[in-house]
Amino acid sequence: MAAKRSIRTSAAVQARARELRLSPTMAEEKLWARLRNRQLGGLKFRRQHPIGRYITDYYCAAKRLVVEIDGGIHAAQRQADQDRSRELEALGCRVIRFSNQEIETEMERVLCEILEAAG
Repeated sequence: MAAKRSIRTSAAVQARARELRLSPTMAEEKLWARLRNRQLGGLKFRRQHPIGRYITDYYCAAKRLVVEIDGGIHAAQRQADQDRSRELEALGCRVIRFSNQEIETEMERVLCEILEAAG
């Protein structure tokens, strides 16, 4: 694993994360309903959690696990998402991604994959 770098974040990124928490997508709401309050394997997740210059959809600090939900816009920004994942991994995080469609239609499989990744 790469050496861990600082994961401090700016006040602007923190403020944007607070804004994003107020307007989740439908897929984010559905997944959050299953992750919040340590419902999944006793793991504590944070939503819209800032790490460095990024705001992650969900983050489990104990496992350094980032869970990202990719909506329609992500099809056009695949390279940016790959770069983002690489940078988060360089900070010592593991990143897993799911599409909105997977959240909508395959929730149980998604939850199993999150648990497995947290392993």
